[in-house]
Amino acid sequence: MIYCKRCVYPINHPLNLIINNEGICSGCLVHEEKDNLNWHNREKQLLRLILPYKKSKRDIYNCVVPISGGKDSYFILDYIKNKLNLRPLVVTYNKHYNTLTGHRNLSNLKSKLGFSSLNLTVNPKKIKKITKVTLRKLGSIYWHCIAGQTVFPIQVACKFKIPLIIWGAHQGIDQVGMFSHTDEVEMTRKYRKEHDLMGFEAEDLLKISNLKESDLENFIYPSDESIEKVGVRGIYLNNYIRWDSLSQHSNMVQKYKYETLNQLRTFDCYNDVDCVHYSGLHDYIKFMKFGYSKIHDHCSREIRLKRMSREQALHLIKKYIYKKPKDINAFLSWLNITEEYFYKCINKFRDRNIWNFSNNKWILKDSVHLKNVYKLKHKSFETNLNVNTLDKKFKYLNKYELINRGWGEN
Repeated sequence: MIYCKRCVYPINHPLNLIINNEGICSGCLVHEEKDNLNWHNREKQLLRLILPYKKSKRDIYNCVVPISGGKDSYFILDYIKNKLNLRPLVVTYNKHYNTLTGHRNLSNLKSKLGFSSLNLTVNPKKIKKITKVTLRKLGSIYWHCIAGQTVFPIQVACKFKIPLIIWGAHQGIDQVGMFSHTDEVEMTRKYRKEHDLMGFEAEDLLKISNLKESDLENFIYPSDESIEKVGVRGIYLNNYIRWDSLSQHSNMVQKYKYETLNQLRTFDCYNDVDCVHYSGLHDYIKFMKFGYSKIHDHCSREIRLKRMSREQALHLIKKYIYKKPKDINAFLSWLNITEEYFYKCINKFRDRNIWNFSNNKWILKDSVHLKNVYKLKHKSFETNLNVNTLDKKFKYLNKYELINRGWGEN
């Protein structure tokens, strides 16, 4: 396996990383734009782009903004309100794998910024039925989350005739350099299907399972005719703002008391605090399939932002990559399956270039931390962002927090 010599990404990255003759990946090369682009001019370009929407005769909402109780939701809404002066309709897809921390963050955000919001909670029976299919056919427990998060805003925009949707960072740009920032790529059905959904739209699942259209109606992308009639477009803020999750979250902790939370398989305590599984079982599945995980994502990001050395990254990868997911029991109980069945489903998708099955166990035979002999000479990496949550210790329960609860309840 080939690995980038600057960051720690492998060439088998599912978003199709490219590594040049000098051994530098496309993600690192595109990231250099962050230090070279005139971001003041980029922001002025964004202001020109949204001007027609601000001047719209619509009296209520002039954009749709997808948010959650984690990631960059606070920064995005704060920027939209205080920098862009837009009037968003806030939308949230309930991923079902919710934490109490995520619920509090979401409620706090809506309360303090005061925007109207819509929340979609799909029938849990349907979600379980879909997840059993995607686990078996795609090796994924997270398909419904990504599908829901990327289609609900489009459905709302079409229904309420709000043409502008504002997203945060485009993953293909920020991770693997699929596009330049100056390409100003927008949200598309094609990118969503091929990369976010592993090539399977809701309609495609109908062809490979016993699912019915009624099971998947909440995940079906609006027709091209519906989108064109309203003029719906989805823009990404990271094409116009120098994106830095750590810095952005640090500001949101200070400004709005955004809650952070320790994660099992990475040092990053601020991005995915709303989900029980994203940096746990879901991430472990990624490790089992591709031999890399969120720790690689976060280390590569920090290397590119010049806050971490590659040597520190290799040290952290070795520390986190083998950690078993403590949250697995919650998922097994929720889906009513055995651990043996779960691993049987996932093992079919392992990359045999990096995994070897011997003596009845899987052995990682190729990884960036195995290829590099290193001795940590510098101090360990610190995010300088303290854990700030009412949940002092993450509790892996056997059930999820499907809906929000009052502040005084246990």
